[in-house]
Amino acid sequence: MARHALLNNVEHKDLRIILRYGPEYGDNVATVPTFPTEFADVQREYPIFFRKDPASGDFQAIALLGFEKGENLFVAGGRWNAYYMPGMVARGPFLIGVQERQMEGEMRSDRHIHVDLDHPRVSFSEGEPVFLPQGGNTPMLDYVATILRGIHEGMELGKAMFAAFIALDLIEPVKLEVKVTAERTYSLAGLHTISHEKLRSLDKDALHRLHQSGFLQGAFLVAASVGNVRKLIAMKQGKLLDQGQATRASE
Repeated sequence: MARHALLNNVEHKDLRIILRYGPEYGDNVATVPTFPTEFADVQREYPIFFRKDPASGDFQAIALLGFEKGENLFVAGGRWNAYYMPGMVARGPFLIGVQERQMEGEMRSDRHIHVDLDHPRVSFSEGEPVFLPQGGNTPMLDYVATILRGIHEGMELGKAMFAAFIALDLIEPVKLEVKVTAERTYSLAGLHTISHEKLRSLDKDALHRLHQSGFLQGAFLVAASVGNVRKLIAMKQGKLLDQGQATRASE
């Protein structure tokens, strides 16, 4: 259960963050949410797909990390093996909290960094310090603040982006059939992507509107990122090979 607290350099002066990765830290996930603010970085390493919330009908962009439930092909040996880590992972136990306060007769919302003290990466004895001995922010906390700002802005931008994509009918469902070996095939349902055909067939006015809104690049990034499925297949094949060698060695 999460235990959120407003981060401060008095109560949390000795707070440290463990920067290892594995199932014990909650990294055994096959997908992670991603946002338009990081698409340019994410698409270099991960396939980006969309998922629709069955209750609200809203879309959410996700980065695909594996083909099985609880499988993260990017984590091995306590490390996250990619040049770029999605913001929802990089933020660790931190999140943005909103506090309401009255000022000059008006209610205003202030955003502050909170920390989940029950998160498995939180420690007071090992890991990277959050605050300097004098109480200032460490470079790690400054980095986290940048990540959280990108997530917050990305959530708002995502709403407008999906509205633009839906208005132009650019989103289409896709059933991902992945053959890893002759005996092993995975079928991933419930995914959506950008339709290459519909994107190519947009008239110049629609293209201009999409470009002016800033979402044309995002559409191309999502469409191009699907090629990273081949990278995941190679990673999965390598993992199966290592598992097979380990099994034979133990016999």
